[in-house]
Amino acid sequence: MAKTDRLSEYVENEPIIWKDRKRYLGLPISFTVYKFDHNRFYSKYGLVNTREEETLLYRVLDIKLKSSMWQKIFRVGTVTLFTADQSTPQIEIKNIKHPAKVKAALSKIVEEERDEKRILGKEMFGAAGMLDSTNPIDYV
Repeated sequence: MAKTDRLSEYVENEPIIWKDRKRYLGLPISFTVYKFDHNRFYSKYGLVNTREEETLLYRVLDIKLKSSMWQKIFRVGTVTLFTADQSTPQIEIKNIKHPAKVKAALSKIVEEERDEKRILGKEMFGAAGMLDSTNPIDYV
């Protein structure tokens, strides 16, 4: 009699939209892997001691793209996600190829996720601790 795996019914296998590694001199020779699907952004760091982080995309508040002169030479860039997540308020996706396309795709998916879950931006700012109830300024 086959043993049933109860965890399998809870695991979602969303298709991965984008995946890349952190690059050095334009080459993917690092052990840092970034990827995202329609709901989450995943980061995996390290070879021997690994660390994995997962962030829900609807919690992203702002997205920033940065390219230094050296990054432009090697055709890479850094995308920074500012989130309402307590454990990772800022995620840097360093030295990736096609950073402008990644930023645009993330921006579109974040908006779609917020619309689907009917979450407003001001609700997210409160969740991030940016609104202080003791402050007398009215945030309307």
